[in-house]
Amino acid sequence: MTTGVRRRMGVHERKQQLIGVALELFSRRAPDEVSIDEIAAAAGISRPLVYHYFPGKQSLYEAALRRAADELAGRFVEPREGPLGARLLRVMGRFFDFVDEHGPGFSALMRGGPAAGSSTTNAMIDGVRQAAYEQILAHLGVEKPPARLELVVRSWVSLAESTALIWLDGRRIPRAELEMQLVHDFAALAAVSAAYDAEMAGIVLRVLAEEPVDGPFGELLERLSAFSPTVPAVPSLRLP
Repeated sequence: MTTGVRRRMGVHERKQQLIGVALELFSRRAPDEVSIDEIAAAAGISRPLVYHYFPGKQSLYEAALRRAADELAGRFVEPREGPLGARLLRVMGRFFDFVDEHGPGFSALMRGGPAAGSSTTNAMIDGVRQAAYEQILAHLGVEKPPARLELVVRSWVSLAESTALIWLDGRRIPRAELEMQLVHDFAALAAVSAAYDAEMAGIVLRVLAEEPVDGPFGELLERLSAFSPTVPAVPSLRLP
């Protein structure tokens, strides 16, 4: 039961409330379609009061993006226990939870939205990508990655991002399948790189030695072996 008396918020608390309200609205619709009037109404305050805390919609939008970026980066944090394949699958599950819950907001964050090209927004996006990159390296137990491993991990982070953006446009592939496919993509990228570099081969073999047969990487091998008899034989090549 309420008394009808509105509680007065402090400056920090009010700002956090407005950021939360804006993020919720941006999660449902493209930021360009959300007005300051809507944000004020959802927060239960007047339009001038919104401007008292934020100079304009752009600054509020960037504050909401910062919160979204921090939350998204946190989705890549995972206890370093158990096989890598299972850990990556849990990470992808949390990543797609965010994408699913904040579709338009995720698109705005990754594509820049109204702030496309601004140094602030670009720094936020780069921060998310860097956080994801560092988390994956930590899971691999590599402090100073060789050039090929850096290429693999950064390429995979970019692939996860672009896959999520495409998936949002119609959601034509079951989400769970995409999550597993992205884990398989990581294994495939690493395996191809290992074929070119002995150091990468050592990293991949170390990871595979800890993988159970019924894990995500084992499933990939099973899927590949299922269609191998139907693949035409490739003539042997004489290497120079």
